[in-house]
Amino acid sequence: MDAVTEPDTFATTAVQVFFVMNVRNAIILPLLLLASGVLAVPATGHAQEAAKLIAQGDSLLAMDRPQKAIDKFTQAIEKDGSAASYSARARAWYQMDRMDRFLLDADKALKLDSTHAQANFQRALYALRSEDFHNAERYASTCIRHAPVSMRSSALVIRGQARAELKQNSGAIADLEEGLGDRTEDLPAMKTLARAHDAAGDHAASLAVLEKLCAVEPYDIGNWTNRGFELSALGRFEDALTIYGEALALDKDEPTVLSNKANSLLQLGRFDEALSDVQRSLKSYPSNALALRTRAILLARKGEKEKACSDLHLARVLGGVADINKLIEEHCAGIQPKR
Repeated sequence: MDAVTEPDTFATTAVQVFFVMNVRNAIILPLLLLASGVLAVPATGHAQEAAKLIAQGDSLLAMDRPQKAIDKFTQAIEKDGSAASYSARARAWYQMDRMDRFLLDADKALKLDSTHAQANFQRALYALRSEDFHNAERYASTCIRHAPVSMRSSALVIRGQARAELKQNSGAIADLEEGLGDRTEDLPAMKTLARAHDAAGDHAASLAVLEKLCAVEPYDIGNWTNRGFELSALGRFEDALTIYGEALALDKDEPTVLSNKANSLLQLGRFDEALSDVQRSLKSYPSNALALRTRAILLARKGEKEKACSDLHLARVLGGVADINKLIEEHCAGIQPKR
């Protein structure tokens, strides 16, 4: 029989585990730096005094003294209760991970000025952390319309990640590519970009991002695994094996890597090696439907139809294998699944 590839999408259970979104760390957040592009020192009166207090508070934030910064920002609010003052204090609450207070001050700023760029940025960030992706996109879009250049790229990254979660892949890709530019320090955003390219069916573009991730984060096994997966999706199975070897050097028993490697070996006709690797994978991850599918194909080639069908029926129960019904029809006619 012809070799059959595993579904070429990160949405499969076996691969998706490496792309779980960690919103807390998903933004390399220049909240303090953003302030410099937002605040203009007023000419006179209480607003000028508030601006000076905000500048002092930002200096304290830069020295990692957020509580002292809050005192300065609160004084600024007392002098001039503007959107800029409340947004400034929100920066300090964020640094202290006091998200309740962060949200209150960001919302207060928006009530005072619904177009305030940094308050919209802050609100978009909160929505993203809360997995409220529609509002993350909405607030980030408002920020982008009103933001200075220093803030625009960060807002694009937030909107891009929100759009990726909303399955708006083309918009996510455009935002993330523009927002990230040539920067490689925002690793979660880069992973989201790779995932969006894959979901859009552009495996070469996904591979290019993953190659950068492997260079800047070489000890993350997920980067190597997904890079091998994209190579396999492009039909470059020998190259995929090389990359899976890099992943297994980090963890020789990682079951998803072993499963994906077994599939590449299957495509190359190296059936005994493939069976050995998929057996090792299933030993530690017996509910991996894609590994069961690979083993079933290998067992069917050996004439072990009952064992193959047992794997296929279990894979169908587990879900996530696109062609499972076709494989059962092909290999299991007249064979009843064991109960």
